[in-house]
Amino acid sequence: MYRSWLFVPGSQDKHLKKVKELKADVIIFDLEDSVIKSKKDEARVKVSDAIKKMRTNVKFVRVNGVHTEFFINDLEELVRPGLTGIVLPKVNKRDDMIIADYMLDQIEMKYLLEPKSLTIVPIIESAQALHNAYDIATSCSRVKCLAFGAEDLMFDMNIKSSNGIETLYARSKMIEVSKASSIDPPIDQIYPNFSDMEGLKVEAEKGRNLGFQGKLLIHPNQVATINKVFTPTNEEIKEAKEVIEKYYQAIDEGFGVSKVNGKMIDAPVVEKAKRILEYDERNNTM
Repeated sequence: MYRSWLFVPGSQDKHLKKVKELKADVIIFDLEDSVIKSKKDEARVKVSDAIKKMRTNVKFVRVNGVHTEFFINDLEELVRPGLTGIVLPKVNKRDDMIIADYMLDQIEMKYLLEPKSLTIVPIIESAQALHNAYDIATSCSRVKCLAFGAEDLMFDMNIKSSNGIETLYARSKMIEVSKASSIDPPIDQIYPNFSDMEGLKVEAEKGRNLGFQGKLLIHPNQVATINKVFTPTNEEIKEAKEVIEKYYQAIDEGFGVSKVNGKMIDAPVVEKAKRILEYDERNNTM
């Protein structure tokens, strides 16, 4: 699981040159919305070069949708060693995922890559996609998590504005679907006002409390805030360690429950504590 998923426009040299300095957990090179039609070919070349030069960050490419004229060329030119996977927009149903999975199978075979090694992160950004979210999540083994495209979903569903309430059902459904599908928690929507750090923090905390693993970002200035929000605090880590210690001590003494700081500790609470420690350990190794 990753905290910060930063979009980088694939056609803009000034942004691509700074990629190696960014502290985002995941870099998403964008070939879709941020690249105009006449720049698609040029952007593929630039992104391919940027991926080759990167040695650390987890690297995804947001390709164009499976039903566009650009999709096949995106895969042909970008799927190479070093790429973690693709972020797939405009996914509406299981069939879209089957197409993408099949195309990646062929390209992995062509370039002698390990079969099924590339991940697909589908963006849920329409009413149809939300309705079919479980089918999309379980469509193939490449799906490790979903991403929430709130702006497009709001447009599709004629939602005029959002203070969080209007998209709460969609966000909650993505958490439920992800758990039911046995995949990682989803990635939360972008926060479009990249100069409002306090608003970003509040929005990110809501997402974390709902169960999202991290957040889509559109500006490097947002990375530090998101990494902090989605990283367990020292107090949370300390309590998680104490929860596990007290629980197993109680088990040894013949009890199924214990308590820490006045709160009852049972198996589900212990599993949550383990998750906090695992998340912290992963963040420390990045």
